[in-house]
Amino acid sequence: MSNIPAELLYTNSHEWLADNGDGTVTVGITHHAQELLGDIVFVEAADVGRNLDAGEEYTVIESVKAASDSYAPVAGEVIAFNEALEDAPETVNDDPYNEGWIMRLKLADDADLSMLLSAEAYADVVASED
Repeated sequence: MSNIPAELLYTNSHEWLADNGDGTVTVGITHHAQELLGDIVFVEAADVGRNLDAGEEYTVIESVKAASDSYAPVAGEVIAFNEALEDAPETVNDDPYNEGWIMRLKLADDADLSMLLSAEAYADVVASED
């Protein structure tokens, strides 16, 4: 569980979410997801100002192995994209939970957070895939 921080929330599709406590959340892909992808070479910019539904594709992450869509864990408006990833997409591999965040959302509904997985539940998802 050392690669699954307890304070974050998760999805079955390997996105993580940090509640910033101000009606916004930070979103990225999990350590497990970046391991599956391999060396990340490109992260498509999320469109700032775009309104997303939960489960809607918001970016494409390309690695040396494949291109993979990432999905919004909750509904909201994209308020920031991690522009550092344009020059250093490998940051997602190196530090997926801190410097490798992908976007920030203004929540459409705080209740959406209750639909996400705890770290313990997400660890079970990862274990079931092995």
